[in-house]
Amino acid sequence: MFRPRRTKYSLTKMLLKCLTLTVTTILFFNAPLYSIANAATDVDPYKLRYQLYVRISKETKLQWPLLAAIDQYERTITRAHPKTRSIHEDAITGIYISPSDWSGKLNPDENDTEPISIRFFHGLGRDGSGDGIADRNQDEDLLYSIATEVMQHGSTQEDFTIGLWEYYKNTRAVERIMQFAKLYTTLGKLDLSANAFPLPLGSVYSYRSTWGNSRSWGGYRIHEGTDIFANYGVPVRSTCYGVIEVKGWNAYGGWRIGIRDINNLYHYYAHLSGFDKSQKAGDIVRPGEVIGWVGSSGYGKPGTQGKFPPHLHYGVYRDRGLVEWAFDPYPMLRRWENDERKTLRAHR
Repeated sequence: MFRPRRTKYSLTKMLLKCLTLTVTTILFFNAPLYSIANAATDVDPYKLRYQLYVRISKETKLQWPLLAAIDQYERTITRAHPKTRSIHEDAITGIYISPSDWSGKLNPDENDTEPISIRFFHGLGRDGSGDGIADRNQDEDLLYSIATEVMQHGSTQEDFTIGLWEYYKNTRAVERIMQFAKLYTTLGKLDLSANAFPLPLGSVYSYRSTWGNSRSWGGYRIHEGTDIFANYGVPVRSTCYGVIEVKGWNAYGGWRIGIRDINNLYHYYAHLSGFDKSQKAGDIVRPGEVIGWVGSSGYGKPGTQGKFPPHLHYGVYRDRGLVEWAFDPYPMLRRWENDERKTLRAHR
């Protein structure tokens, strides 16, 4: 009697192992494409993101540039607040939704993954992958959840902007997302990481790190940028793909132009002698595109010139969601200059 019982147990255990292996295989080969591909380190991350956006676009009827813009804005805010917006290591998206917002403020289980109970407690979590689980560590579920929340008011552009404001309660967030969507729509690609040095490398110029130097005109303040000295009329170029945000005069910077890039960085070009008149606020610019010319404008009312040697003041500011803060652009300028020189030498 003892031996048959052992045999029966062994057969049962073997069947369970086979069943487990079969289920695991089925789940693996039916997992979302981007999740499997993410295991391969040589896969283009922009391709993975695009696949994700297209899939969620089919589910929500929201155009992929709008989904990409939401994801990119979330990515920039996550990058600016890494300690409070942690995301899982293999994440494709930059989206962060807190456990309590995901499961519902009154939900006793912050780790709830059941779509029905999450909805009962008015949580944001949704099942975007079709596996019956609302997992805040899954890219499809995250993007689908935030897209669904934003689309509550409708799918037109006006409805979309209203939905963005209701979700973020932040006008700056709405503006940034619409700027990013315009960049993606106009340029038709996700990889907008290219940069250029702000002056032509063939021109005569000089610069060093001037970050933090004191300034006295208009009250005590520090120098938030790098001064690149060059002659009047040397072309000033966009350092990035971006949207022209402001263009005109201010007392400190004279004739200046501000450009917002896809990483939510504001590029500030000041003391210009003039602008490219064909460009206006809201236009898209590309790396190396001429936007103005070196001058010595500023430190006074509109038209004030010549209070200092001609130069380009170049500054960069990072948007943290509610405020912007400046950081030293000198290391980036050196890198862009070196990269561009290498590229020019390679094409000779």
